[in-house]
Amino acid sequence: QVQLVESGGGLVQAGGSLRLSCVVSGRTVSTYSMGWFRQAPGKERVFVAVISRNGFNQYYSDSAKGRFTISRDNAKNAVYLQLNSLKPEDTAVYYCAASGRPYYSATDLTAYDEWGQGTQVTVSS
Repeated sequence: QVQLVESGGGLVQAGGSLRLSCVVSGRTVSTYSMGWFRQAPGKERVFVAVISRNGFNQYYSDSAKGRFTISRDNAKNAVYLQLNSLKPEDTAVYYCAASGRPYYSATDLTAYDEWGQGTQVTVSS
């Protein structure tokens, strides 16, 4: 059984940074494109970033571009999301997810097979 466990969320002031981690167990992470999504209170879960199986390619939402960086360490079965220059509107639960599709076709919720439980990020103004 595949499990994804996120960590690293917390409360941070606007302009601050956080690094989210997602550790995968039960299957080798290199078989998946890995994505991050977020869900703000009362809103739908939306795409943030995705990284290819070998880590060479990344794709970001417009809101994440230039501020967030997705990376992975297949040896550690882990994927990361560095959040910089955080804004109050970045407040959300952040979810890690695994997709069997190529990264360029994995920007939608429906592309993902496995999900973590989420980690809360709260940005104060």
